[in-house]
Amino acid sequence: MSEKTPLSFVTLMAVLMSFVALSIDIMLPALSQMGIDLGVEQANDAQLILSMVFLGMAPGMIIFGPISDTFGRKRAIHFGLVIFLAGALISYFSESMNVMLFGRFLQGLGGASCRVVTIAMIRDLFSGVEMAKIMSIIMLFFILVPAFAPLIGQAILFYFKWRFIFLVLAGLTLTGFLWLSLGQEETLKEDKRLPLNFSTVLAGIRETLSHQASRNYTLAAGMAFGAFLGYITTVQQILQVQYDLGDYFSIAFGLFALCIGSASYFNSRLVDRFGMQSICLYALKFIILWAFVFLPIVYFTQGHPHFALYVCYLAPTLFCVGILFGNFNALAMEPLGHIAGVANSVISSLSTFLSFILATFIGQNYTNTVTPLVLGFFSLGLLSYILVKRVRPVEKEKSELFS
Repeated sequence: MSEKTPLSFVTLMAVLMSFVALSIDIMLPALSQMGIDLGVEQANDAQLILSMVFLGMAPGMIIFGPISDTFGRKRAIHFGLVIFLAGALISYFSESMNVMLFGRFLQGLGGASCRVVTIAMIRDLFSGVEMAKIMSIIMLFFILVPAFAPLIGQAILFYFKWRFIFLVLAGLTLTGFLWLSLGQEETLKEDKRLPLNFSTVLAGIRETLSHQASRNYTLAAGMAFGAFLGYITTVQQILQVQYDLGDYFSIAFGLFALCIGSASYFNSRLVDRFGMQSICLYALKFIILWAFVFLPIVYFTQGHPHFALYVCYLAPTLFCVGILFGNFNALAMEPLGHIAGVANSVISSLSTFLSFILATFIGQNYTNTVTPLVLGFFSLGLLSYILVKRVRPVEKEKSELFS
């Protein structure tokens, strides 16, 4: 165990894991101006500044796991932070949209190390209830980052141009790099390191896709997260432009983020009673039915319902999406405990890549109405429900084995 106090370790892990979320949400207030300054032809193209981070994360989640198993956790994160820093600086100096997107891709690629390897570091030192407690604290931090990141971005824009946001991210990256270097020991000892072997990853991909439960839950997670990412990529246009919230956009986004974060708390209370699969089905049913009820309102208001009605639709929908996140990953991992590390990387990577494709489709069809987003939640929720419904409950499988 590290000689550092658990509080210091947990804080460092929470900071590192929040880099990707921060690099996305802090950009939201500046998105329109960034698109104008970079000469985008269509307003929707500015959405790619957000979604390109996820495209970079998809391969990064697979790459950094094996690297950390071979060269150590700290070296893997250091390597990722250097890539993340390079992406931030490229984005800062970018004069065209293509250069900006390349920088954002690098930020996602490097930031994936913080998402994947930090969990491995926690597993190296803790297990069972102790690990669960640490993850709960980190999730609390995760709730706060999306809620306050747009406010930070908005505050920066009061005094500086949007490019300064990337300098802030660069400064935070250097801080994280030094904190990890000087304040945390390596958690993976030399005698526990493995040879670099990407054939293990390929085998993990094959096994994940060949197992019906893992395959279905991975696809369902990608679809649900695709709808959510569609919300993220269009939220600035919908709230700040379509509904003309202006500077109040950051506050509204923060409140919506709290809806997602609060779902983690309620999920921990409900999952023992109903089971992960059942609670996912309940959440998906609500997403589908609530969208079905709201679609006529969207239609008769030409895609622009009163803001109060939109809040009444979106807040509970995001709450249900928040319930799905952790459960889908755990369900997909359940049959693959013997290759848990590789499986986690594969599942996260594939679902992230799928969500990027789906969210891009939703975002590029935005036409100053909420119609594409609501249809996205409805259709992707329905497909996700069908996939989950086709997986037999674990309890049923166990009963049949002993019958």
